[in-house]
Amino acid sequence: MTAFIGLVILIVISVSLISYSFISSKNSRRDMVARRLTNQNLPNSRNKISQQQDPAARWFKEKAAPILAKPVKPKSAEEQSNLKIKLANAGFRKENIAVTFLASKSVCGAIMLVLALVGTISAEMPIQKIFGFAAFAGGLGFMLPDAWLYLTIKTRQEKLTYALPDCLDLMVVSVEAGLGLDAAMMKVSQEMGKVHPELSEEFMLVNMEIQMGLTRSDALQNIAIRTGVPAIRSLSAILVQAEKFGTSIATALRTHAEGLRTKRRQEAEERAAKTAVKLVLPLILFIFPAIFVVLAGPAVLKLFEVLSSGALQGM
Repeated sequence: MTAFIGLVILIVISVSLISYSFISSKNSRRDMVARRLTNQNLPNSRNKISQQQDPAARWFKEKAAPILAKPVKPKSAEEQSNLKIKLANAGFRKENIAVTFLASKSVCGAIMLVLALVGTISAEMPIQKIFGFAAFAGGLGFMLPDAWLYLTIKTRQEKLTYALPDCLDLMVVSVEAGLGLDAAMMKVSQEMGKVHPELSEEFMLVNMEIQMGLTRSDALQNIAIRTGVPAIRSLSAILVQAEKFGTSIATALRTHAEGLRTKRRQEAEERAAKTAVKLVLPLILFIFPAIFVVLAGPAVLKLFEVLSSGALQGM
């Protein structure tokens, strides 16, 4: 029993370290972007950030993570690039975040494997079932970070898609008021930071890349790759074409915003139309039986009373 409690404590500590490393990486990246855009980046800010981090999390990222990630590290450069793109789509862009993610796969696989071994051995199962359950649990734990990454990417992309029309409306107003495209994106990132922080952060990164000397077309292509959202990819293509051919940026933004709103309304109507079909199964299994009992219950009881009284009179 003591060994099992120690194992549970070790699992909780490992999962906490992995989660904290992801959260701290995302927050430190966002703070770094904000400091650079507001010209408040101090020379020793990176050292201060590293000193403020938890020593246990820093030890896990610097020492333990590279060792645990080595067995599952992608072999080709293309696979490594795809992994970094997926992590960027989820909002994690720190340099060593891929190593932390791969280490989490090893840790989760080992934890599930040990739990399966402890459970099957304590239940005194046959050796074949022990190895079978252990292999299944290890594979399941190994795939859990991938499932978590997929859900995180999907959730973030939905937030970006939902926030894009509102941000485009503000960008149209800013451009028509006389601001340039870069200043309009900066205005959107400042005003929409509390309402739509994900898209605001992406626009901040675009402005930072442009200030660092990257061309606007390359910066717009980078935001399309980082987010992986089709609407933002279309927006970047529209802005690049408008800049190349000299057309009105405000007109292009307004047209794209109207198209996005129409698409979002059609998706809402589609979901509303599917609601009736989805309600059929709950109605049949849960609601109709209750209604049947309420409506037919008194009649059935009255029928039983009549039949029982008639039977007694016949006797």
